[in-house]
Amino acid sequence: MSHPGGCGPGRACASLAWILALGIALPAPAQSTDPEDWTEKKCRLCRSAVADALRLLGRDGIRDVFLDRNDAFIAGGCKEQVFICAETDEETELANLLTVMTMNEGIASTFVPFGCRE
Repeated sequence: MSHPGGCGPGRACASLAWILALGIALPAPAQSTDPEDWTEKKCRLCRSAVADALRLLGRDGIRDVFLDRNDAFIAGGCKEQVFICAETDEETELANLLTVMTMNEGIASTFVPFGCRE
């Protein structure tokens, strides 16, 4: 039985073979392999997420010290491992939202500085 375009079981389509060959021959898009670039990008995404989340949730119930510690984490390039413990329901909501927002950008949940040591 003949198939449209001259393709059939056991026979490769010339167009399909061409597309596959082209895909193999094309170079991959340039991606930085420098971990520093990715850390900087993650930090920029965190900064943006904080601004967006605060516009959405507001600051009611969020202590200055909670925001100050997060600001210090970002100002330091997001390189230090810190634990910012949410003590109010609103801080927990903000921390959870920021974690989800950054995860949606491809950032591991362990990157954000929220957590309690106790």
